[in-house]
Amino acid sequence: MQVSIENVGSLGRKLTIRLPAQRLEDTIRTRLVEMSRTVRLKGFRPGKVPTKVIEQRFGGQVRNEALSDMIGSSFQEAIAQEKLRPAVQPSIATTGRPDNGEIEYTATFEVLPEIGKLDVAALEIVKPTATVTEADIDQMIDTLRLQRRTWSPVERAAREGDMVLFEYAAQGEGFRHPESGMDRVGAVLGSGAYSKALEDRIAGHAAGEEFKAHVDFPQDARTPALAGKSADVEVRLVRVQEATLPAVDDAFVASFGVKDGGMQRFREDVRANLERELKNVLMSRLKADALDKLVAAHPELEIPQGLIEAEARQLAQQGGAQASQAMLEFVPTARRRVAAGLLIAELARQNEIRLDAKRVREALAMIASTYEEPEQVVELYSRDPQLMGALQNRVMEDQVVEWLAEHARCSEQQLSFSDVMRPGA
Repeated sequence: MQVSIENVGSLGRKLTIRLPAQRLEDTIRTRLVEMSRTVRLKGFRPGKVPTKVIEQRFGGQVRNEALSDMIGSSFQEAIAQEKLRPAVQPSIATTGRPDNGEIEYTATFEVLPEIGKLDVAALEIVKPTATVTEADIDQMIDTLRLQRRTWSPVERAAREGDMVLFEYAAQGEGFRHPESGMDRVGAVLGSGAYSKALEDRIAGHAAGEEFKAHVDFPQDARTPALAGKSADVEVRLVRVQEATLPAVDDAFVASFGVKDGGMQRFREDVRANLERELKNVLMSRLKADALDKLVAAHPELEIPQGLIEAEARQLAQQGGAQASQAMLEFVPTARRRVAAGLLIAELARQNEIRLDAKRVREALAMIASTYEEPEQVVELYSRDPQLMGALQNRVMEDQVVEWLAEHARCSEQQLSFSDVMRPGA
């Protein structure tokens, strides 16, 4: 095998590889003979199909497969020989035809950048910390009660916390919504889920009442036609219902699958769930800060364009965007994520950080514990290399971020559970 290499820009490489044509022909002949022993064709006994017939029927397919396999294996040999680290799959160009007894092809690709020694000692990183308190558990139980509340009609005037069903029509300068008739909407007063301004006008009215009010709708109004507009609104209140919260008793506890241990076991389960969520969010916030500082400290890092494009394409697809123009919006985020990935991988390599199999098992067990049949989740990950690979990458990233926090200038920020889980609330 003959290999010549050409630099195409700083990270681009073009390999020209020449192989003996006989190597391909030998492979094709061997495969055709093997097929003649196994293939079944009408008119021939099993194992007695002439090689010539096999070549006529399957020769083109066998040649293409053999050529593809030869290119794949020889490319791996070539990059090992030249000590290259491809960042993306190569673009292959070849006629596939022998020339002077040789098969020639070119492989064009980008390589991973050479990153020098990474020193993180000067990075200033903030590590948020928090704990789950008894008050946090109480608040979560109250939330669970709200989720299981029941509603019953009342004849009194509506007040905050009631669920109301109403019909309305809004008229403003140059518009009416809806164009004819009235819209019917349900909302919990005080939630602001539909329009706080309109909900405030409804409070104090009883079912069956009709009234008019002037309402300034916010920019994020749930009805786009009313966003940011002022309108005179006609309202007819159809129904008012008040909530009844379930008692926190044995039946309530049992409804969450707690069969033994009563309230104490229930609170322990709630704490475990909150601590799991808190741990994940704390790691996410630490990771975001650490990676932002790490990437910002290496603005000169060259990044393979192919990796950026692939990441941007994936982000666009996740966001529901398909057009290439829409993909461009994701390029800055993709660049940062690729840069972070390259730096993390290099930190792991330089500092011999190895994937902790125990942590992978623990992470998988934590994921599985959120499902009714955790054993099936574990089995699914075990059988799916893509799922398992993503989990291993996440665990490895966590390990490197923790190492980074230990070796950088890291300060702790003590927060409450609410500060962490509901920032800005």
